[in-house]
Amino acid sequence: MAENTLGVALITHNAAARLAQCLEALSFADDIVVVDSGSTDDTVSIARAHRARVIVAADWPGFGPQKNRAVAALSTDWILSIDADEIVSPELGTSILAAVRSPLVDVYVVDRLSSFCGQWVHHSGWYPDWIPRLFRRGAARFSDDLVHERLVFETAASRLEGKLLHYSYEDFGTVLRKLDAYSDAGARQRHAAGQRASFGKALARGAWAFLRTYLLRRGFLDGRAGFMIAVFNAETVYYRFLKLDALNRQRDVA
Repeated sequence: MAENTLGVALITHNAAARLAQCLEALSFADDIVVVDSGSTDDTVSIARAHRARVIVAADWPGFGPQKNRAVAALSTDWILSIDADEIVSPELGTSILAAVRSPLVDVYVVDRLSSFCGQWVHHSGWYPDWIPRLFRRGAARFSDDLVHERLVFETAASRLEGKLLHYSYEDFGTVLRKLDAYSDAGARQRHAAGQRASFGKALARGAWAFLRTYLLRRGFLDGRAGFMIAVFNAETVYYRFLKLDALNRQRDVA
């Protein structure tokens, strides 16, 4: 009987910084699909140099729908979905192959460890971070959320050994770009759902985000990085609701 096949689904946009390292760690995969949303750096050429099939999508439907595009482009028995700034450790790679060859469940979760401006974060709500990423074809799909998408499935999941190393915020420039992008997408998503906001709500929600991250989720144990993450979360939430209020005002005027 033929062995199960494994495909990798990635979405990219100007992801050249870590993409080569990401793809090199996936040499065990049978197929790799990269759905790119118009990168202007070397992302596409790097992907093709590492034997990935590249699909260039002119539009941007949001993170969830874009990831579903990448999944749909694969015909393998099993699918691993990761981001271009995530590196599969050797131990995790071994665990993934073992699970695909002799599966016990249809969905597996991985242990993701993230860094913030060069520091690995072990608190602040970032860790532990067991996240579903490996699944049998047809057993799961991504939600249609514009941002903070999630893998949707109805079966039990099992844990894999090894770390998924996430280089999420390499520098302050990345922090500021993601703050703007995440707050914007979050505002548009809430606007589409008919939610309302105000300056007072933005201020209160932002303050709560800081306290929850820094105190309740013990961000103070991460030192300097923990404080910066708490501020980042607070500002993201604050600007999300300010932008939502602006969208609502535009709609009310129209």
